[in-house]
Amino acid sequence: MNNVPETRDQLWLVVGLGNPGPGYAGNRHNAGFMVADLSAARIGSKFKSHKARADVVEGRLGIGGPRVVLAKPKTFMNLSGGPVKALRDFYKIEPAQIIVVHDELDIDYGVLRLKLGGGDNGHNGLRSISSALGTKDYHRVRFGVGRPPGRQDPADFVLKDFSTVEKKELDYHVDRAADAVEDLIRRGLVDAQNIYHAA
Repeated sequence: MNNVPETRDQLWLVVGLGNPGPGYAGNRHNAGFMVADLSAARIGSKFKSHKARADVVEGRLGIGGPRVVLAKPKTFMNLSGGPVKALRDFYKIEPAQIIVVHDELDIDYGVLRLKLGGGDNGHNGLRSISSALGTKDYHRVRFGVGRPPGRQDPADFVLKDFSTVEKKELDYHVDRAADAVEDLIRRGLVDAQNIYHAA
């Protein structure tokens, strides 16, 4: 199933996951927020507060492009489901038109993987969203952050900032992830996977 939008007026909800507040801004767990921020900058809009306990941007991907709502939940990661469900209900969006951008421990740093449905793989944000929506059948753009070194607790690892070495390429990887979101919407899942899984 390729999930190519039938019309340019079909609305997509793109949710970047992270924890709110400046103290978490550079954390690996906030990769989704970083991608959402870049996507908003590309649209040329700033996030505004929404009653669904999220900050949102509404716009189009390019001139005459697909309609999107970009969102960053204001709750902490493990409570992301409430805002996502509220946004789904407010905008009347089907789960298949939802894309969640999140950090992924089991993928090497800088690697992207796109999928529809599947498990949460221990990710509390995804678990919360799947529970709130009552389905796992939404799209994910998985931003690889790699496994922690040695015996470091994964929960501590994702709440640390990217390393000095990782930061040198972080802007590139965030940019590529924002491209992946756009290609998923414009081209459909299979074509987007062919692009980003081949690299």
